[in-house]
Parts: sequence; C-alpha cells; structure tokens
Amino acid sequence: MSRIGPRRVRQVTGETMRLADFFGSGQVIPDLAATTKQGVMAELIGRLPARQPGIDRDELCRRLLERERLGSTGIGGGVAIPHAKLPHVGPPLVVFGRSRTGIAFDSLDGRPVHLFFLLIADEESVDLHLRLLAGISRMLKNRSLRCRLLEAADSDTLYGIIEEQDNRL
Repeated sequence: MSRIGPRRVRQVTGETMRLADFFGSGQVIPDLAATTKQGVMAELIGRLPARQPGIDRDELCRRLLERERLGSTGIGGGVAIPHAKLPHVGPPLVVFGRSRTGIAFDSLDGRPVHLFFLLIADEESVDLHLRLLAGISRMLKNRSLRCRLLEAADSDTLYGIIEEQDNRL
C-alpha cells in the first residue's frame, strides 16, 4: 500500500522538506530485475504512481538517457540519482529501486550501483528539483544508511528506513 503524505505548502516555501512526502512504499522496488542502465530506467519509470497517467514514459526515458549522456548520475558509493524534468508533472515524483547484485551505471567511482532514486520534476520547479537532489545525495552519504537499505527485507522496510532518516534530518 502506498503511503503518500499530503503535499504541504511548507515544501515549496523553504521550510522542512521530507523526501518521503513525494513517494510511498508503492514506489519502492526492493529487487530490481534489470541488469542494464536502460533497463533500470524503464523499470523505475514503470513504478511511477498512477496519479500521473499523462506522463509520456517513452519521452521520460529519452530525457533520462539524454541526461546520462551529459554525465552519469551514478554519484558513487553504490548510489545513482537519475533525474529529469518534464512539463506539467505537478509535484515531484520519486521512485526508489534496489539491486542486490549491482548494475554497471558508469558511476563516478566506477563501481556498480545498488541504490537508485529516480526523480522527476516539473520543468518549472527548478528550486525544488535541486533541493530534492541535494537532499537525496546528502542522505545517501551516510554509509550506515546505505548498508541498512541494502539489507532491508522488503519495500515497506525500505520505505520505513527512508522515512526514519527523513525525520532525523
């Protein structure tokens, strides 16, 4: 069951912003089946919430891969944050996926990526998009958190770990 929280005005006004407010356990993939960069993108896109049926998934995949050509979103430490902007998305969308085996993703450190946060934002929401990217990056610098995410049993536990970390920040 997805536990998407209410979109609060405080998220846009600069007050405390929680990553977990932008997705729920239904947008968590505990065991990615994909083995390639393009496959990961497609699998993550497949979990976009049903509340956004107007998103052109092929266009989104094209934009994500276009962004990857500019420079890998594999930031190192087994983490990647593929992201793109689309028109008329509304509030940002987040999907989390985990690969226990790791996927070659042209990461900055050359290592396989295990933890993926897909971020889709509206073309007009530059500030919020950047704040979410920074927040995800900051959160996942914590090695202990990354280990907990790799060891978690299921999507509800993964989401709970992310939500718990949100509450600490």
